[in-house]
Amino acid sequence: MTGEMGSLEQEHLRVILVNTRNEVLSPHEVYVGNVNSSVVRPAEVFRPAVRSNATSLIVVHNHPSGNPAPSDDDIEITKDLVACGKLLGIEVFDHLVIGSGQRYVSMNENGQGFS
Repeated sequence: MTGEMGSLEQEHLRVILVNTRNEVLSPHEVYVGNVNSSVVRPAEVFRPAVRSNATSLIVVHNHPSGNPAPSDDDIEITKDLVACGKLLGIEVFDHLVIGSGQRYVSMNENGQGFS
């Protein structure tokens, strides 16, 4: 996924649904934005997980600039998504930001947006 998403010219946000055995159920594209932004509405991010009865998900989006460093907006939306997931009983495992050349950042690993 990093190779394909790293070469996209617009920002795309996808969720990867995960079941109770931590097996990937399916990926879902949630948004296609413009060259430097995407409006993220938590209800739309969680909709595929609720419909599929997934217990957790991974959020993935790309930065068309090629730089995978999370923006302040990325960190804020991650905080919102983690909080919404707790209310819904759907864990947000991670939020990955994809850059160019197979580069990515795990926001959970870096403690960005996760408590």
